[in-house]
Amino acid sequence: MEFKDKSLSFNKPHVMGILNVTPNSFSDGGLFADTEAAVAQARMMLEAGATIIDVGGESTKPGADPVDEATEIARVVPVIQAIVKEYDCIVSIDTSKPLVMKEAVHAGASMINDVCALSVEGALATAASLQVPVCLMHMQGTPRSMQEAPSYESVVGDVYDFLEERIHQCIKAGISSDQIIVDPGFGFGKTLEHNYQLLKHFNKFQYLNVPVLAGMSRKSMIGNLLNKPISERLAGSLACGLLALTKGANILRVHDVSETVDIVRVFNQMNTVQ
Repeated sequence: MEFKDKSLSFNKPHVMGILNVTPNSFSDGGLFADTEAAVAQARMMLEAGATIIDVGGESTKPGADPVDEATEIARVVPVIQAIVKEYDCIVSIDTSKPLVMKEAVHAGASMINDVCALSVEGALATAASLQVPVCLMHMQGTPRSMQEAPSYESVVGDVYDFLEERIHQCIKAGISSDQIIVDPGFGFGKTLEHNYQLLKHFNKFQYLNVPVLAGMSRKSMIGNLLNKPISERLAGSLACGLLALTKGANILRVHDVSETVDIVRVFNQMNTVQ
């Protein structure tokens, strides 16, 4: 897959490091709101083995309120500029807003990661014009309401059908299929059972014939199952990540990069021996 002037092969899985430059993200809100702190965190994740740094300027945790474009741009653009100036790496912009996508890519981002799967008015056309890879995520409802009463006829089938349709719409808009990644959206409008059904049948998303991202790091699907606070969800996050790898995940989107890179290396070694 081509990320502006960089290429990425998905013959082996990759780790995407989460960099929230927000005051209220569920796990690390406020820790990296300062540009210098954010760049230091990016450096740490890259040195630990992250392939992609995913920069987000708006919290999408359950119940989160939206922020305006200007605020989001002011949060993410200086961080993206500073990272790409210092490091030769792939930076993803985690946003659903067309103007934020445009400003972030112009600042140096080379991927768009959208929890709304480019469904916001103007997002699809904007992403197509920017000519960078896109990640399409499934979410039932909005961050403010998504966990109120999520329901599906068949969560795996419904999510699959949604992603298949969004891929079709992307291709129709001029985005090549080899520039598309999908994400079933763990925790976004799903109950505990829904999340583990998606994990159990994660391999089915390979039939979409595009790379598949798994984002379960520190989420409530781990905390509610194990009765652990966010600070004690590392083991559960690693377990979920490894299970996703065994079922074909191409990208693990995580907070704990170093530990996740270790499990990816173990997984890769297992697959190289006879």
